[in-house]
Amino acid sequence: MATAIVTDSTAYIPQDELEKYNIHMVPLSVVINGETYEEEVNLSADEFYEKIRGGKKLPTSTQPPIGKFVALFEELAKDYDEIVTIHLSSGISGTYQGALAAADMVDHVKVYGFDTEVACYMQGMYAIHAARLAKTGASAKEILEHLEEMKKTEKEFILVDDLSHLQRGGRLSAASALIGSLLQVKPILHFSDKVIVPFEKIRTKKKALKRIEDLLAEDVAKYGAIEATVIHANCEQERNEWLNHLRAEFPTVDFYPSYFGAVVGTHLGEGALAMGWFAKK
Repeated sequence: MATAIVTDSTAYIPQDELEKYNIHMVPLSVVINGETYEEEVNLSADEFYEKIRGGKKLPTSTQPPIGKFVALFEELAKDYDEIVTIHLSSGISGTYQGALAAADMVDHVKVYGFDTEVACYMQGMYAIHAARLAKTGASAKEILEHLEEMKKTEKEFILVDDLSHLQRGGRLSAASALIGSLLQVKPILHFSDKVIVPFEKIRTKKKALKRIEDLLAEDVAKYGAIEATVIHANCEQERNEWLNHLRAEFPTVDFYPSYFGAVVGTHLGEGALAMGWFAKK
């Protein structure tokens, strides 16, 4: 059984890794001042943040047309028996449902969907694990079982500078955003039941980062070896300083640096930081 691995652009897997692991990527798009761009195709993260700087109107994001999935699945059907398509949380985007709808339109290949219930490089890590298994000849069923095991220990925490982006984009309730702004707190956010919700409200960014470190320490004590990603929204230096500190504090953790690209950056705004991890499988 030959199994193809598909994901979308919000996994933010670098091009060399997509090629190395033979992962097929379908892009989401952002609309900036009436112009539509496919992220990671004709709009890099750096270009995105440059374009929106100083703009009064927030960009918007759109999921891939179903036709893009249909075309890719039909092309892959020529060489593969099965497809595992891995996407950002269905609670914040219709991309996963779009992929499943496209799967119903394609003959000659069985398509299996996996809702990561998260986004960004945590999603990317699911896709990379799947691709590694596919290279060994694992079936779609075996790959999905592995991903479900990973999900049991998955955690992701997000720290944003400005909650208004999430609130205006419909990814966070107005009440949560208002409370955070009024109290001038730095709420730690996380995914729960597929959507982004407050985890804890912390007074300062420094204390919030330390709280996330403490949560990581708990799981290092529990599981030992951990795979983690540290993500930034156009604040690479700050991310790198935190990453260097984390690597010194947690030598048993494999850290992978990443970034929030255009689509997710639209909803988080500049200055966001995040860390997510799994127990190593």
